[in-house]
Amino acid sequence: MVAQMTVSYKKLWKMLIDRDMKKKDLQAAAGISPSSISKLSKNVKVSMDVLIKVCTALNVDFGDIMELVPNKTEERKQKYD
Repeated sequence: MVAQMTVSYKKLWKMLIDRDMKKKDLQAAAGISPSSISKLSKNVKVSMDVLIKVCTALNVDFGDIMELVPNKTEERKQKYD
Protein backbone atom coordinates (compact mmCIF):
# COMPACT_ATOMS: atom_id res chain seq x y z
CA MET A 1 0.00 0.00 0.00
CA VAL A 2 1.25 3.48 -0.88
CA ALA A 3 1.29 5.86 2.08
CA GLN A 4 -0.82 8.97 1.61
CA MET A 5 1.06 12.23 2.10
CA THR A 6 -0.20 15.61 3.21
CA VAL A 7 1.42 19.02 3.06
CA SER A 8 2.73 20.85 6.13
CA TYR A 9 3.61 24.54 6.23
CA LYS A 10 5.18 24.46 9.72
CA LYS A 11 8.47 25.60 8.21
CA LEU A 12 6.74 28.72 6.86
CA TRP A 13 5.27 29.65 10.25
CA LYS A 14 8.60 29.10 11.99
CA MET A 15 10.29 31.29 9.37
CA LEU A 16 7.76 34.07 9.96
CA ILE A 17 8.42 33.90 13.71
CA ASP A 18 12.18 34.01 13.10
CA ARG A 19 11.73 37.04 10.83
CA ASP A 20 9.33 38.73 13.27
CA MET A 21 6.56 38.74 10.66
CA LYS A 22 2.84 38.24 11.09
CA LYS A 23 0.54 36.47 8.65
CA LYS A 24 -0.81 39.88 7.59
CA ASP A 25 2.76 40.96 6.76
CA LEU A 26 3.22 37.89 4.57
CA GLN A 27 -0.13 38.48 2.90
CA ALA A 28 0.86 42.06 2.00
CA ALA A 29 4.43 41.20 0.96
CA ALA A 30 3.38 38.29 -1.24
CA GLY A 31 0.20 39.89 -2.59
CA ILE A 32 -1.97 36.91 -1.69
CA SER A 33 -5.54 36.78 -0.42
CA PRO A 34 -6.70 36.21 3.16
CA SER A 35 -8.23 32.91 2.00
CA SER A 36 -4.78 31.74 0.82
CA ILE A 37 -3.34 32.57 4.26
CA SER A 38 -6.23 30.63 5.82
CA LYS A 39 -5.55 27.59 3.62
CA LEU A 40 -1.83 27.72 4.46
CA SER A 41 -2.72 27.93 8.18
CA LYS A 42 -4.84 24.79 7.88
CA ASN A 43 -2.20 22.88 5.85
CA VAL A 44 -4.54 22.81 2.86
CA LYS A 45 -3.07 22.60 -0.62
CA VAL A 46 -2.78 25.95 -2.41
CA SER A 47 -1.98 26.79 -6.01
CA MET A 48 1.55 26.85 -7.34
CA ASP A 49 1.06 30.58 -8.01
CA VAL A 50 0.49 31.22 -4.29
CA LEU A 51 3.57 29.20 -3.35
CA ILE A 52 5.68 31.09 -5.91
CA LYS A 53 4.48 34.44 -4.54
CA VAL A 54 5.29 33.40 -0.97
CA CYS A 55 8.73 32.08 -1.92
CA THR A 56 9.50 35.20 -3.96
CA ALA A 57 8.41 37.52 -1.13
CA LEU A 58 10.57 35.65 1.40
CA ASN A 59 13.42 34.95 -1.06
CA VAL A 60 13.36 31.21 -0.34
CA ASP A 61 12.69 27.92 -2.16
CA PHE A 62 9.64 25.64 -1.80
CA GLY A 63 11.43 23.23 0.54
CA ASP A 64 12.15 26.10 2.93
CA ILE A 65 8.44 26.74 3.60
CA MET A 66 6.75 23.36 3.21
CA GLU A 67 7.21 19.61 3.40
CA LEU A 68 5.26 16.46 2.71
CA VAL A 69 4.44 14.38 5.77
CA PRO A 70 2.60 11.07 6.15
CA ASN A 71 -1.15 11.46 6.53
CA LYS A 72 -1.94 10.84 10.22
CA THR A 73 -5.12 8.90 9.53
CA GLU A 74 -3.18 6.62 7.17
CA GLU A 75 -0.50 6.08 9.86
CA ARG A 76 -3.14 5.01 12.37
CA LYS A 77 -4.83 2.76 9.85
CA GLN A 78 -1.57 1.00 8.96
CA LYS A 79 -0.79 0.36 12.64
CA TYR A 80 -4.01 -1.61 13.00
CA ASP A 81 -3.87 -3.49 9.67
